[in-house]
Amino acid sequence: MRSVCVLFFCVCVSVFLRRAISQPPTESDTYTECTDGYHWDPQTQHCKDINECETIPEACKGEMKCFNHYGGYLCLPRSASVIPAPDPPRPIPPGLDNAPSEPYNPCPAGYEPQGDSCVDVDECERDEHDCQPSQECFNTEGSFTCQCPGGYRKVGTECIDIDECRYRYCQHRCVNVPGSFSCQCEPGFQLAGNNRSCIDVDECDMGAPCSQRCYNTYGTFLCRCEQGYELGPDGFACKDIDECSYSSYLCQYQCVNEPGKFSCICPEGYQLLGTRLCQDINECETGTHQCADGQTCVNIHGGHQCVDTNRCQEPYVQVSDNRCVCPVTKPGCRDLPFSIVHRYMSITSERSVPSDIFQIQATSVYPGAYNTFRIRSGDENGDFYIRQINNISAMLVLARAVNGPKEYVLDLEMVSVNPLMSYQTSSALRLSVYVGPYAF
Repeated sequence: MRSVCVLFFCVCVSVFLRRAISQPPTESDTYTECTDGYHWDPQTQHCKDINECETIPEACKGEMKCFNHYGGYLCLPRSASVIPAPDPPRPIPPGLDNAPSEPYNPCPAGYEPQGDSCVDVDECERDEHDCQPSQECFNTEGSFTCQCPGGYRKVGTECIDIDECRYRYCQHRCVNVPGSFSCQCEPGFQLAGNNRSCIDVDECDMGAPCSQRCYNTYGTFLCRCEQGYELGPDGFACKDIDECSYSSYLCQYQCVNEPGKFSCICPEGYQLLGTRLCQDINECETGTHQCADGQTCVNIHGGHQCVDTNRCQEPYVQVSDNRCVCPVTKPGCRDLPFSIVHRYMSITSERSVPSDIFQIQATSVYPGAYNTFRIRSGDENGDFYIRQINNISAMLVLARAVNGPKEYVLDLEMVSVNPLMSYQTSSALRLSVYVGPYAF
């Protein structure tokens, strides 16, 4: 009779073992009889314990659990566990005292003797476990357990990968890998410190390929250009805008394109008025003319003219800087205007017509005289005509558009007739008209 000690509580179960009846074997017989609960193992030539928990269907009823024991079995509550007692000495058949046998192990299963004590056997290290290749072996006191590695779950006896992406662990994209997963972000984002959330990337601080200005936005960025530039087809490079090619009216004379801007220039004799208009330079006022002594500087569009102070020709006599008189005492003055006054003016090219350009005003009028105005000479092409306003004034009108540079010298004559006194006289205005080279 043997006693078995059970953890959490102790139960003593008497197991009656029947001794084998020894009969001296004959020369032809072999000793193969074992006690109850054992069977003869012809391979080892020993009696081997029968595992009733496996061979007897429903060995234990209800909530009881079957525990195999040497020569029998126990039915205990499922919460109980049993430390097996050492194997009993195997019966040695008569006449086989000298047969080889396994070394005797006085320790429970899962332990081995070391000196005077029993130490745990590491089945995992000795590869004495039955864990599946997909499982991991973990040693325990007197035994071992088979567990699935992280990222796997046990299905039957196999470990199956857990698809973590099904549980939406990632903010953007999830990539499942065996035993684990990884999170990825959409372009323009990067993983946060928790390796799951995605945060915006400031591409402008990370060297975005904008050639001029960069503006970060959520998940991307925008390139912008300075004034005078436009964004190229690639969305990154800025190219200069040729403002001069868009309009011919940006500048009054000529437009010059520059990187990021444009500028206006004026022809010689003109200067910029503001940024786009051209204004004539008055060389006579600025002192930049080269008129000699005895000459008078006359400013015209785009330049100036130096005219002689004494312009009176025979039979005229100069009486002031710009007035010549033909004395009645000279025979040659009979058919000529009594006086000639010199005047100068400048007009632009492409002037709209008809256009009033100069008003003639009589300085003295004889009482009762009737005055008429006419162009005496200098207008052979009929570019001008006289429009009389009243008895003492008239207007010189440009009849056709003219282009410069060009100069007209017109003798505008006023004829005075006094019918009561049968008296007629005339005076002339010699007008020099300079047509500038441009329409400004």
